[in-house]
Amino acid sequence: MRVCARFFTLLALVVLPARMPTHASTQNKPTGNQSAPASKQGPSEGVAELPRAYVDSSLRATPAPGKILTVRAGEDPSQALSKASCGDTVQLQAGATFRTLLLPEKKCDDSHWIIIRTTAPDSKLPPEGTRLTPCYAGVSSLAGRPALQCGSTENVLARIETNGKGASGAITLAPGANHYRLLGLEVTRADSRAVVYNLIGPDQEPADHIVFDRMWIHGSPQDETVRGIMLSHIRYVAVVDSYLSDFHCVAKSGACVDSQAVAGGMGDDDMGPFKIVNNFLEAAGECILLGGATATKTPADIEIRRNHLFRPMTWMRGQPGYIGGLDGNPFIVKNLFELKNAQRVLFEGNILENSWGGFSQRGFAIVLTPKNQALRGGNVCPACQVTDVTIRKCKISHVGGGFVLGNGVSSNGGAAKDGGRYSIQDVILDDIQTDLYNGFGAFAQISMTPGDSESPRLHDVSIDHVTAFPPRVLFIIGGPRVDPRMTGLSITNSIFTVGTQRFGTTGGGPDRNCAAMPQRRGAESVFHDCFASYTFHHNVIIDGGGGWPKDNQTPGNVGDLGFANFKNGNGGDYRLSSSSKFKHAASDRKDVGADLDAIDQATMGVQ
Repeated sequence: MRVCARFFTLLALVVLPARMPTHASTQNKPTGNQSAPASKQGPSEGVAELPRAYVDSSLRATPAPGKILTVRAGEDPSQALSKASCGDTVQLQAGATFRTLLLPEKKCDDSHWIIIRTTAPDSKLPPEGTRLTPCYAGVSSLAGRPALQCGSTENVLARIETNGKGASGAITLAPGANHYRLLGLEVTRADSRAVVYNLIGPDQEPADHIVFDRMWIHGSPQDETVRGIMLSHIRYVAVVDSYLSDFHCVAKSGACVDSQAVAGGMGDDDMGPFKIVNNFLEAAGECILLGGATATKTPADIEIRRNHLFRPMTWMRGQPGYIGGLDGNPFIVKNLFELKNAQRVLFEGNILENSWGGFSQRGFAIVLTPKNQALRGGNVCPACQVTDVTIRKCKISHVGGGFVLGNGVSSNGGAAKDGGRYSIQDVILDDIQTDLYNGFGAFAQISMTPGDSESPRLHDVSIDHVTAFPPRVLFIIGGPRVDPRMTGLSITNSIFTVGTQRFGTTGGGPDRNCAAMPQRRGAESVFHDCFASYTFHHNVIIDGGGGWPKDNQTPGNVGDLGFANFKNGNGGDYRLSSSSKFKHAASDRKDVGADLDAIDQATMGVQ
């Protein structure tokens, strides 16, 4: 999971003057626990195709009508698991601690799941569809995180730990493990200084039909725990109503270089559909990462909704309450959501907070860059792609930058298969800061590797009804001056501040980079040189100056828009007042900018 040195060297040069399970739903309508998007779905919305299949993670969809096996404190749960038949429930004593679990292969089916859960009754747990927090493990607060607001701190979870020898996980899926639902468990590491890689994951062989429901999965405050759940090699997986925290690697002195709450998208097995809904997800590297290593398959049909992707500011050196590794070195921070190998992704109703630069990246919140990252061995993922990604009704705050939308060639010279059909709609980005978050202060980097004909063409990117306040540069652009140029860029009905300047570049002179010397050129000229086709209209570009394509407006300052409460672009109310001249001024007769009411509805209760 090493950083692609070549791609992020480009970032550093910025110039600023599958096969689906047969019973999975194939309708474009999620079912089950917390699985109904607020808006109507069809085969596609905009340029991106929506998922074709969804995971039904509801309790009614995972029946276990068999016997109940109870494991008391001090007993070995592996004996109960070996005896369990499909349809049985294995109960682990609430408040007790158990060491590593191996979930064995059982020839189960959709009518006979195996449930592994706490002995605490359902009445002691949050209701189905409600997020579990550390309160249920007897923890009333976690430093630097949002308040837990505990109604009770009774410990009603069964705790499962690693064996204390490092590296190995707390829960491992044996080859062929299937139809398991885990409920009401705390999963963590034993007290050991050794690096732990996957707290939960497969044994490098296929598994399928796994539901993680109302769990607290976490590392320890200063040790290296790489990730919570590894989704590679697994089909039909749900992570719902859970709290994942304390995943990090230590800079300079550490044994690992990247960390995630949830990761996947690697290997040679079918992956997906995935459902990641209504969770608190925290990691220093990426809260969610799909891809980034050798793969011959692409995970597909991925639903990521109503999650709080978060990173404590106490992990930033110099901030009050700073905490890093045991030797004081900081954790390696990258971004909040990243795709390097994924297809048909719905990312909706999520809140993303706190991303800063300093560790090969510059604090961007969302990165969509199809590629492998192997440093040697040639192109280890020619099949890697990031295609058909829908990002809508989300809030992004306290970051060094917004989006990286790019296709590139890896440091080993390998090109991915494809990248494009990205639909970004009704998104708010505020408190983008250059200095505090050590970022470029940009709304988006849109780029291909300049001058490299092996790089797949970035294509079909739609940005519509977005409100964003980048303080330094609106777009960072880079790509070849001659075909194959990027194509199909559409930016419409949005509100942007320009900041210090309109464009930056990914580096390189006029012979290599279509966006070279942007400060000497108008916006229309840059778009024309970098994109074989583009649309840019009905946008409001605050203090944007001249040179933009027609049918855009450039008011001189924020006050001219008539926001309800701008609040200096940090936590404000960006609805347009009834007297604003930009009311109903979008091409679809709606207000220009993001639909605040739709976003509030989609994210209600997420934070």
